Amino acid sequence: MNISRKILALGLVAALLSATGRATEKGQPFAPVADAVKARTGREVRWQEDAEARAENLRAVRALLKKPLNVGTAAQIALLNNPGLQATFEDIGISAADLREAGAWKNPTLDLSVRFPDRPPSGVNAEEAVIFNLLDLFMVPLRKRVAAEHLRAAQLRVADEALQLVAETKSAVYRLQGDEQLIGRLRLVREAGGAALELAQKQHEAGNISDLALMQHQANYSQARLDVAMAEGEMRGHREKLTRLLGVWGADTGWKMGGELPPLPASDPALAGLESLAVAQRLDLAAARAELGGVVRALGLTKAYRFVGALEFGIDTERDTDRTNLTGPRMSVELPIFNQGQARVAKAQAELRRAERKFEALAIGIRSEVRELHDQLVSKREIARFYHDDLLPGRIAILNQSLLFYNGMLLGNYELFAAKTEELHAERGYVEALRDYWIARAELERTAGGSFTARPAAAPVGEAVSFPYRREQAISAPAKPSAHQH
Repeated sequence: MNISRKILALGLVAALLSATGRATEKGQPFAPVADAVKARTGREVRWQEDAEARAENLRAVRALLKKPLNVGTAAQIALLNNPGLQATFEDIGISAADLREAGAWKNPTLDLSVRFPDRPPSGVNAEEAVIFNLLDLFMVPLRKRVAAEHLRAAQLRVADEALQLVAETKSAVYRLQGDEQLIGRLRLVREAGGAALELAQKQHEAGNISDLALMQHQANYSQARLDVAMAEGEMRGHREKLTRLLGVWGADTGWKMGGELPPLPASDPALAGLESLAVAQRLDLAAARAELGGVVRALGLTKAYRFVGALEFGIDTERDTDRTNLTGPRMSVELPIFNQGQARVAKAQAELRRAERKFEALAIGIRSEVRELHDQLVSKREIARFYHDDLLPGRIAILNQSLLFYNGMLLGNYELFAAKTEELHAERGYVEALRDYWIARAELERTAGGSFTARPAAAPVGEAVSFPYRREQAISAPAKPSAHQH
């Protein structure tokens, strides 16, 4: 019993030292996520780990909601308050706990047995043993490295989710701003149609126009009313989507949108180098790379210990019925006769091949998505520019000339109403094109990794993992950014 107590005491000391070492490890696993999001969006993101942090976020959100929302404030509110994003943050806590668990030793096993003889001497035969799992002790370093890769992948995935939320929020804001401008134009079209219908009714009563002409004016006015009603319904739906992204409810849903769609910027990011920029700084691709590194390490761990299923060492002491104590070492080794770990190795190799193919597919898909969205951005810019530079000025000029002819009694009321309606339709088309442009730009920015400015993708969350194969390296190797990216 004295030996067992000493062994248990040593085990408790070892456990205490292990816990102390874990307590002094670098903590704050969420800090790399906050840094990565801040670097790409300029916005803060906080993890609501307790009621105090939740209350602090809520105070900040309500302070922002008091002012009219724009793209920046809406993105900040979503990062602080979106419950889905906060739920995703818990993946980091789970992975960090797995890392601590991977570095912990398994508890020693204490075996006790008491046997009573059926004949003299009548002493009790007692046996006790303390057993440590040596194999688990040897596997701790490799197991921690695998868990560290999983934590890094979780950090990258969470940061990527935050960037995705920012992009969705930006698109929702642009869409809602466009809705408000569109409805303003549609209401003017409705007013013009109403004025034309009122005039037509008076002329019809005087017998100056036919029933057919009156019905045409009534149909045009009904169509204008329908367009306004449909646009208002779509705007309410878009507002609710943005409300969900902001994560607000109750009295906080009374927020107001501020500002209009910004004009077209002077230039767009060039396609040259944009693919490589996206591959270099996309956090979901970096997460896949980290997961791949974890699979590589797990395969090495499986191969290293494939023949050793169990390795235990301990001290055994037995008190015989004649009160003689027998003490000595005890060792248990699993013999790899029937199972030599072939299935475990084959499974790990299949998981590695699967991770490689997923990584490759994601990298290829990112490049394709960048090209597709860049083409859309160029197309949307050209459409918006055509409205702004050609069609809309032409319609305004026609309206001005029509007004001059009307004042000179050379043009009738209906022709003037028609000219104004066509000019409003051109304005509506420009607003729609401008809205679509900014939505496409937000999507392209998200596809490029959250920023059109080159930033190191892996620096905020750890170093990249090198791999023993070439194809993935060729896909993931970033080219030098061109001058257009800066």
